[in-house]
Amino acid sequence: MSRWKAAGIHLAISAVAGIAVAILLLRVWYPSPWSIALGANKLLLLIEAGLALGPLLTLVVFKSGKKGMLFDLVFIAIVQLAVLAYGLSLAARSRPVFVVAAVDRFVVVSAAEIDPADLAAAELPQFRSLSWIGPRIVGTRIPEDVEARNRILFSAVAGKDIDKYPQHYVNYGSVATDMLSRARPLAALTPPANETTTLAQAVAEDGGADHLAWMPIVASKANLVMLLDRNLSEPPRPVAVTSPE
Repeated sequence: MSRWKAAGIHLAISAVAGIAVAILLLRVWYPSPWSIALGANKLLLLIEAGLALGPLLTLVVFKSGKKGMLFDLVFIAIVQLAVLAYGLSLAARSRPVFVVAAVDRFVVVSAAEIDPADLAAAELPQFRSLSWIGPRIVGTRIPEDVEARNRILFSAVAGKDIDKYPQHYVNYGSVATDMLSRARPLAALTPPANETTTLAQAVAEDGGADHLAWMPIVASKANLVMLLDRNLSEPPRPVAVTSPE
């Protein structure tokens, strides 16, 4: 077998793996627009680069009948698998699991930001697990107990606000009216010039601007926009448009 044929076979295997990883990240763990909000594209690029490195190394080192060739190929495969495992581990920890309605904005919370103890303490069973198929939109309730409120206040000062505590999550429907009362008119939203088409398409799909309002979505890599139906007949809709905040 020539080195080109060996590298070609390796490339075909790597390409199949790369396509599978892309589908997993961009369709399952980070469905649009969360890949933009959390930088999944960069994670995918890291993984794909590691997969592409394998065929290149095979092309360089392969020589039919060469002593130690099997060891070289196994070593290359191990390096590839290590990069793949590391990249998928990062992607799994960074995947969005909740989009939390917090006063006047929505906050995207990743799996790594949720303490297992807080997850187990959630009152509602649907909030005791982390989603693997995109985030769930939830609301929050500030506890009436003064001591519990103070804990949240001091925690927020330290950088961990109520949106990271599943024990204070509630179904979004119970806070939808309050969120809508703080939402902004769509006319006040001025997206970058290259994103006006995206917004226009989203508005058209939702039946026009008259019944829509918006709030910012705060995330680690990009702040996007959430469209809200003033009639509360449709759930909030995230759009890949950069928020001015």
